[in-house]
Amino acid sequence: MTAFAQLTPYEASQKKATATYSEAIAYYQKLATTFDKQAKLMTYGQTDFGKPLHLLVLNRDGIFDVAKIKQADKRVLLINNGIHPGEPEGIDACMMLARDLLKQGQLPKDVVICIIPVYNIDGSFNRTSTSRANQNGPLAYGFRGNGKNYDLNRDFIKTDSKNSAAFQQIFNAWQPEIFVDTHTSNGADYQYTMTLIPTQKDKLNPTLSNYLTQTMLPYLYQEMKEKGFELIPYVNSVKETPDNGISGFMESPRYSTGYAALHNTIGFMPETHMLKPYDQRVESTYKLLETYIALVERDAKTIGENKKKADAETASKTTFTLDWKLNRDQFDEIEFKGYAAKYKPSEVSGLERLYYDRNEPYTKTIKQWNNFEPALTIEKPIAYVIPKAWSQVVQLLKLNNVKVSQFKKDVKLALEMYYIIDFKTAQKPFEGHYLHSAVKVEPKQQNIQCYAGDYVVYVNQKTNRYIVETLEPQAPDSFFNWNFFDSILGQKEHFSSYIFEDTAAQLLKDNPSLKQKLEAEKAKNSELSKSAYAQLEFIYKNSDYFEPTFMRYPIGRLVKEIELDIK
Repeated sequence: MTAFAQLTPYEASQKKATATYSEAIAYYQKLATTFDKQAKLMTYGQTDFGKPLHLLVLNRDGIFDVAKIKQADKRVLLINNGIHPGEPEGIDACMMLARDLLKQGQLPKDVVICIIPVYNIDGSFNRTSTSRANQNGPLAYGFRGNGKNYDLNRDFIKTDSKNSAAFQQIFNAWQPEIFVDTHTSNGADYQYTMTLIPTQKDKLNPTLSNYLTQTMLPYLYQEMKEKGFELIPYVNSVKETPDNGISGFMESPRYSTGYAALHNTIGFMPETHMLKPYDQRVESTYKLLETYIALVERDAKTIGENKKKADAETASKTTFTLDWKLNRDQFDEIEFKGYAAKYKPSEVSGLERLYYDRNEPYTKTIKQWNNFEPALTIEKPIAYVIPKAWSQVVQLLKLNNVKVSQFKKDVKLALEMYYIIDFKTAQKPFEGHYLHSAVKVEPKQQNIQCYAGDYVVYVNQKTNRYIVETLEPQAPDSFFNWNFFDSILGQKEHFSSYIFEDTAAQLLKDNPSLKQKLEAEKAKNSELSKSAYAQLEFIYKNSDYFEPTFMRYPIGRLVKEIELDIK
């Protein structure tokens, strides 16, 4: 028996331990060496831990060049493991699955399988048996945070980690039609080993959504039931226990599957139940991944056609939804297999505590709220104009296959500019940022001086959703909300009252309309009449002395068709 056929570390431990990063990579290296005609282990970029991100590519035809694979009209299934290394089922399941597919000669004909062995390399080295206090095994596992203590499943837009940049290299090079990110759940106790979060159906492109809801999900549920691991939607309880119903999960672009949806990739986040034995969790993950491969192979042509149609529709689409709200009046009723929720005195506090009685399993019908409606929509501009100073934004756009151009020479353009008139900021940092939300903007038409080298991004691309949902400041995971533009929120110049008094007096003499505006405001606001400084401030803000860039979002919207001199 050659090295590739040996047991994985998980199997060798009698299914109690998960592979370390070093063990996983060594195993894949041996696998790729033995099956070099059908498997290749590649590396991309660097991570915050100083190691590259690995990608195992399995292709029956032995072609590993992305362009040639696309020419051959093959589907790409991308599987990501260990984004939270304390949830390692996918790490172990994929090692066995890759080996078995190669050893048994069962690689699909029309599907290329791409596997990221361990995404959060940093966290996988931070190995203990205690960080997942609510989890039943394995013996030891990695930590949720990476080397910078980021939760990498919140980093797909802001890209604070090198891990995220490397992942986006992989994702945008291979452009998968289907994406799976393996996880372990927290929360209530129930009978199921595997729960499932698909891309939220209402925000997904309609062509893709119809295929997801009418074909993919019924197939997955039926097949997994026959394989002994009945599925249930992710148990996101609306109250303390699932008995009162569950709601759908709206994954914004900060999450892996939310990011994938921006690129018209159908994503799945399988979540095994943390209290089930580890071997059952790994087995259910193995069988679910096996089921995805069979489904994508069966429907390879349809999936490819759907992706092309979705990309074309996105390129020509004019109205985009930036934010969503759950419809609490509409719900479905689903069968749910749970355990009786009961209460008893706590041995710690003596107060009442919740527990689930596994001696009282039940099957009942519960409500599921999973219909989302647009909460905020915008009309796309013809193009966005980005000053070259904001290079980080441009780098991320390019990383995501967004086509950008640059002005050849200086030019003044009529652009729609947003002024940020209101927003909220979190009181505590979240993933290294004081995240903004509830942004309100006031658009103004202005003649803006643009310079040679400034960037133009036309919104006629299949990447339109990525463009719009990152560049429109009102979008929940916009670059603005992730603090990319906080410097515009600070005023740079002001006045000294004793000097500006004379200037303000002259402004009122020379500009009767300004004086009228001040008097009208004083009539509405009695506090203004009582404050000399406030009246100076009012005059200052309504004069040419006040800086026009204060609170002005720097990215302009070109809303009228015009020929630009760009390269």
